[in-house]
Amino acid sequence: MQIHVVQPNQSLFGIAQAYGTTTDDLIEANQIPNPGQLVVGQTLVIPIVGSFYWVQPGDSLYSIGQKVGISYQEIARVNGINANQPIQVGARLYIPQKPKRSAEFNAYVEPFGETVSQELEDSAREVAPYLTYLAPFNFQANRDGSLKEPPLGELPEIARANNNILMMAISNQEEGQFSDEVGRIILNNQEVQNTFLNNIVATAKKYGFRDIHIDFEYLRPADREAYNQFLRKAKQRFNQEGWLLSTALAPKTSATQKGKWYEAHDYKAHGEIVDFVVIMTYEWGYSGGPAMPVSPIGPVREVLEYAISEIPPSKILMGQNLYGYDWTLPFEQGTTAKALSPQQAIQLAAANNVPIQYDYEAQAPFFNYTDSAGKQHRVWFEDARSIQAKFNLLKELNLRGISYWKLGLSFPQNWLLISDQFNVVKR
Repeated sequence: MQIHVVQPNQSLFGIAQAYGTTTDDLIEANQIPNPGQLVVGQTLVIPIVGSFYWVQPGDSLYSIGQKVGISYQEIARVNGINANQPIQVGARLYIPQKPKRSAEFNAYVEPFGETVSQELEDSAREVAPYLTYLAPFNFQANRDGSLKEPPLGELPEIARANNNILMMAISNQEEGQFSDEVGRIILNNQEVQNTFLNNIVATAKKYGFRDIHIDFEYLRPADREAYNQFLRKAKQRFNQEGWLLSTALAPKTSATQKGKWYEAHDYKAHGEIVDFVVIMTYEWGYSGGPAMPVSPIGPVREVLEYAISEIPPSKILMGQNLYGYDWTLPFEQGTTAKALSPQQAIQLAAANNVPIQYDYEAQAPFFNYTDSAGKQHRVWFEDARSIQAKFNLLKELNLRGISYWKLGLSFPQNWLLISDQFNVVKR
């Protein structure tokens, strides 16, 4: 497959012609929300095997091979040209598909209220073929060691039908916020802790969970070792059932990083104890903060490069957002940006007739628009280019895979690119 960025005056028909495909195939593959009004800067994933390269001034077969990671002799062979002859500017070369690598993919799904909405179930059903794990969020630990269950609806059946490991995400949330007091009790009171573990085992057996995923956040720094000891105890208990144990970790860049989101998360210990971790490498740009990319590639890389110095790469799932935000400018403290899917972002750019720009340093798309009340807006979101940058980083660092927060926000290009580049591990 190939990523195409829409240029001025391009149409779907012309783009399809250039790649030897059809407009219907482009619309279907990308679920294009604006086929009659493409936006300059919008990305399209071209559903072909391999890709095409148009020769630029200064190119040689050797330099092209270096860019695409294939030998110049192989490019010459598949295109039926002489490897030792100059190539014409503007010529179209076919680049064969590279071998796929295996990787694991998780997605959280967060129901609200008493039931799982049809929209969430449909979203889970649509993407489950591309997942190793499906994680309903979340079972909440209570102060007495009991669990507050989320609605599950058809999610366990969807996981079973698609050979997904059902992941039991358990948090120390209380009344919608992570609670250091809940964490303190669970991690230090052995009687409550034993009750907690017994309830996890009973619940996991009831629904068919095969990975127990602990997402304890905002813990007291003093509880760092207590958390490690709890995980050792939990791992021994869950091993008896043949289950995996995983944890969610805040995005740290050093072992000594200060702050209640970070200090109790001991990367080295988690890497030794659990089967794998999800590192939450997103929310640099968040709903309550100033406009900026949600997961800029530089900070994501910095976190993951530190992580692999403490945790085996084969145990790390990179966290990735499936959403963006629409900020009103200038940002004022106390205001909240609106979350939107990549598809909704494209529709918004089309409706306001503004081009999509791309920040190559952050590897993230954005655009600006003025609303009907005359207020300025900045939208940062995800597209095929930004997700490809994360896939490239996954491969470079040889990570276990990616974990998505969260389903219900449409991003069809992400799943297209997974199917093109990875063999999704099923267990």
